[in-house]
Amino acid sequence: MNNTEKLIAEDLLSIKAVFFRPDEPFIWASGIKSPVYCDNRLTLTSPKVRNDVENSLARVVKEFYPEAEVLMGTSTAGIAHAAITAHLLDMPMGYVRSGAKDHGRKNQIEGKLEQGQKVVVIEDLISTGGSVIEVVNVLREAKAEVLGVASIFTYGMKKGIERLREADVKNISLTNFDCISKVAAEKGYIRPEDIKRLIAFRDNPSDESWIKSGNV
Repeated sequence: MNNTEKLIAEDLLSIKAVFFRPDEPFIWASGIKSPVYCDNRLTLTSPKVRNDVENSLARVVKEFYPEAEVLMGTSTAGIAHAAITAHLLDMPMGYVRSGAKDHGRKNQIEGKLEQGQKVVVIEDLISTGGSVIEVVNVLREAKAEVLGVASIFTYGMKKGIERLREADVKNISLTNFDCISKVAAEKGYIRPEDIKRLIAFRDNPSDESWIKSGNV
């Protein structure tokens, strides 16, 4: 766990952008029961956390993607983060819609993007990786060179890791599920013994045995 991972984990927990509830699981749209709820949009309403997140994203771009020429946010959660980070770096930005508009110029990519430009995608959350890979594919089809992704938080799910690898997409996250679970235990948001249950969920979300293990 490095300093940035711990800082962002503490930030997200403090504003309940990432909220653990292993004994009363949340239910995802897919029907999967989850011990964690994520809403990184809340970072925008906390000036301190927002400052930490955007400055950390800017450092990631400079350190891991020094050749970047433009930032592209995912729609909709990544747009504000891409805009603020681009402002800090004095770089152009745009965003990619989930689908092309059905009117006007029928754009799916908003903002100026030249063929061959080196792009970094800004994403708030990565779970199975499907959404961000769709964005990368749209940019590649537009003949952009996608250097990779900078995201706030990643689950590190096996499916997501494999998808990103197969799509040849590099991702650098500010913090991750394992780190935030450890910090949550240290700060008293969850019990230390809950970490094993959380990791069991992360490793296999469809297996609900982790829920019962807390009552043994």
